[in-house]
Amino acid sequence: MRIFITGIAGFIGFHLARILRDRGDVVCGVDNFNSYYEPKLKFDRAAELKKKGIVVYKGEIRDLPTLEKWVMQHETTHFVHLAAQAGVRLGNSSPDAYIQSNLEGFIRVLELLKNYPTIPLIYASSSSVYGANKKTPFSETDPTDHPIQLYGATKKSNEVMAYAYHHLYGLAVTGLRFFTVYGPWGRPDMAYFSFTRRILEREPISLYYRGEMLRDFTYIDDLIEGIVAAIELCAPCEIFNLGRGQPESVGYLLSLLEEKIGKTGVVKLLSETSGEALITYADLAKSREKLRFFPQTTLDQGIERFLHWYYQYRSL
Repeated sequence: MRIFITGIAGFIGFHLARILRDRGDVVCGVDNFNSYYEPKLKFDRAAELKKKGIVVYKGEIRDLPTLEKWVMQHETTHFVHLAAQAGVRLGNSSPDAYIQSNLEGFIRVLELLKNYPTIPLIYASSSSVYGANKKTPFSETDPTDHPIQLYGATKKSNEVMAYAYHHLYGLAVTGLRFFTVYGPWGRPDMAYFSFTRRILEREPISLYYRGEMLRDFTYIDDLIEGIVAAIELCAPCEIFNLGRGQPESVGYLLSLLEEKIGKTGVVKLLSETSGEALITYADLAKSREKLRFFPQTTLDQGIERFLHWYYQYRSL
C-alpha cells in the first residue's frame, strides 16, 4: 500500500508511519510542526522517520492545492488523517485553533478525496465525543450529542461530515475513537508525560477531582495495531473504539510513576475537573469482532517502556 498520513510528525502519526514502513508499505505525510508543544520533539520524530526513507512534508492541510499535489505524487492508495488540534483545555482560550485545524482542515481533506473516491479515508476521532454520557463502557451505538468541550464537539462534527461525504460521494470512511493514548515519543501535555517531568524536577502536580478521574489508558503499540487493522479492513463507513477497555484512576497513574521513578511528587489536590469527563471507558466488542483488536499492554508495562524512552531522550 501507498499511505499518506497527515500529522505524521505527531505522536500517533510517527508510530504508525514507522510500523507501516517496517512492514513494507510506502509511506509519506505532512505536518505543520506547530508550537502547541515543543516543536523540537516533532522535528526529532521527523528525523527518525527520514532515516527510514519516509518523506515528511512541512505544510498546512488547509492548503488544498499543495495537499492534492503531494497525494498525487505519492500515488496514494490509502489516506490516514491524524492532524488535529489536540487537547481539551485549549478551547477555553483559543477556540480558533480547533476551528482551523479540526473543522476547516477536515473539510479540505474531504473535498480532496471526493475527487478520488477509490482512496479510503481512515481518520482520528476521540473518546471525547461521548461527552457527558453516564453509561459505561462507551459503545459506538451510544448517543454522542452532548460533548462537554469544544474539542469533543469538533471530533463529533468530523464524524458527521465524514458520513455526509460517504453518502454524497461514496467515500469509504472509517472513524477511530482513540482513548487516552500514551507511550514513548508521546505528547508532553499529557498527564503521564507532564507528571514525569514534574516529579523529576520537583514541580507541583495538580490532580483534578482529587485524582479520582478514570481514564482508559491505551498503549501506543496496541493502538497502532488497531489503526493498521482499520486500514486493511477498508470498511465503507464505520466507527470503532480503540481503547484498553480497562480504566484506571489518574491517582493510580501518579503512584505508578512515583514508584518507578523512586521519587514522590509535590501534589495539589483539586476538586474541580477542568471541564474534562470523569471517566473514559471503551466497549471493545465491535473492534474485537471486526478488527480483531485485543490490546494486551498493562499500564504498568506501558509506563515502564515510556520511562525507559524518556530517560534516554532527555539524557538522564
